[in-house]
Amino acid sequence: MEITYFDCLIRPWQPQDRHRCARIIETILREYGLGWEPQGADRDVLEVERCYLQAGGEFWAVERDGAIVATSAYTPIARGSRAVEIRKMYLLPEVRGRGLGRFLLQQLEAAIVRRQFQQIWIETASVLTEAIHLYESSGYRQANGVETPRCDRVYVKYLNS
Repeated sequence: MEITYFDCLIRPWQPQDRHRCARIIETILREYGLGWEPQGADRDVLEVERCYLQAGGEFWAVERDGAIVATSAYTPIARGSRAVEIRKMYLLPEVRGRGLGRFLLQQLEAAIVRRQFQQIWIETASVLTEAIHLYESSGYRQANGVETPRCDRVYVKYLNS
């Protein structure tokens, strides 16, 4: 799967992306005053094979001019019925405000529907106001049961089965 959105290429994660993706996520977390947790909540970006690919999910890198500028992923979870969690959806400032986040979310949802999942969960932090607006305007509803310490919000979207 490779998709283009304007001057960005959305493609599957490759092992050589590991540290570049990790640096992007760390940079964006720090931008919003959130901690980078390589031994905790962010261990999955360092172990993509186990946490996403072998688990039945996907992890995507977004390139512009050969540089990774965004990430996004989903993985099956035990919460709910035939559920996945969207994780690691981070965009560098230079690609924000262009509709890329909404496009990525729509592409993730399409991949999730194709795999016949029934629920999509997202955990986030209140300081990520742009992400919260995106999720709420895309049909996600606030729910209970935050599982990640740095997050204080959880959203769910039920898909037609």
